[in-house]
Amino acid sequence: MSLLFSPLHIRSVTFRNRLWVSPMCMYSAVDGLVQEWHHTHLSQFASGGAGLIIAEATAVVPEGRISLRDAGLWNDDQRDAWTPIVTAIHDRGATAGIQLAHAGRKASTWWPWAQARGSVPSADGGWTTTAPSAIAFEGFAVPAALDLEGIDRVVEAFAASARRAVDAGFDVLEIHGAHGYLLHQFLSPLSNLRDDEYGGSLENRARLLLRVVDAVRDIAGDGVPLFVRISATDHADGGFTAEEATVVGDWATAHGADLIDVSSGGLVAHQRIDVFPGYQVPLAETVRRGGRIPVSAVGLITAAAQAEQVLADGAADAIFAGREWLRDPHFALRAAHELGAAISWPPQYERARWR
Repeated sequence: MSLLFSPLHIRSVTFRNRLWVSPMCMYSAVDGLVQEWHHTHLSQFASGGAGLIIAEATAVVPEGRISLRDAGLWNDDQRDAWTPIVTAIHDRGATAGIQLAHAGRKASTWWPWAQARGSVPSADGGWTTTAPSAIAFEGFAVPAALDLEGIDRVVEAFAASARRAVDAGFDVLEIHGAHGYLLHQFLSPLSNLRDDEYGGSLENRARLLLRVVDAVRDIAGDGVPLFVRISATDHADGGFTAEEATVVGDWATAHGADLIDVSSGGLVAHQRIDVFPGYQVPLAETVRRGGRIPVSAVGLITAAAQAEQVLADGAADAIFAGREWLRDPHFALRAAHELGAAISWPPQYERARWR
């Protein structure tokens, strides 16, 4: 039996398979409201056999958006815009998740296909960003260091957005602690130079992330799975390391997280990454620690046999993919066909199942 197409049970949720869609920003929202684009974009993956679809990084406050075009969940209108998308995913047999995020010092930037680059000026709708310390990401504006009251507001914002996500019908909540965004900025000594209880030791640098995990778990209750995405290395000297990521993953699960979604990088522009197929899988295996911490793997996983082997090797419990789903929204159906896995196909697509 294919491991990739075996079910996975976490709390009250059963995932129909272990080939999942990573959160990918579309930069197509209006005032934080998702649009018809998001509906079509996300529901097609459910028709294509995905076990779990995690919607893009969704800002918990307006100033937490990467760009002016980011999705949000800081008000009820945004919650209501997500609801029909969740229903469409469910109607096609998949599980729906959402990634709750705050971009910190990497907020208020231009979307990828804009004519400009870097931070958006206030005259064009930009804002002052926040971070653990007043250290800019290379080429971006200098952020304001969060005070203790500001940190408390961040925790409250994650909890409020988690409540809206649950009310919208999402089955899984993911906290974005990776790719150089706010929670990752607190984790890394390259961006966190604080000398209070949120800086210095790893325990202090992880304090905000764990407070957010606690707050979101309180909202999620006992039934909703909670994932945490981390960058397991900064790919830069003096940064966050895989060994530290393993410790933080252990702490996060002790605080109520169910799975660590292992990625890497994004904190600094001078990172040096050796990219090759499955290049982040060893990081997932390190954090997993022989199965002690449930993890997912991601990073240039583009073929059925490759994904199957990652699971067979015990490197991860599930597979996230991104670009391959963009190239082929029916990636899971194709993978099942290639592996000879007996799965349920949409009846409209049955003619392509066997030959």
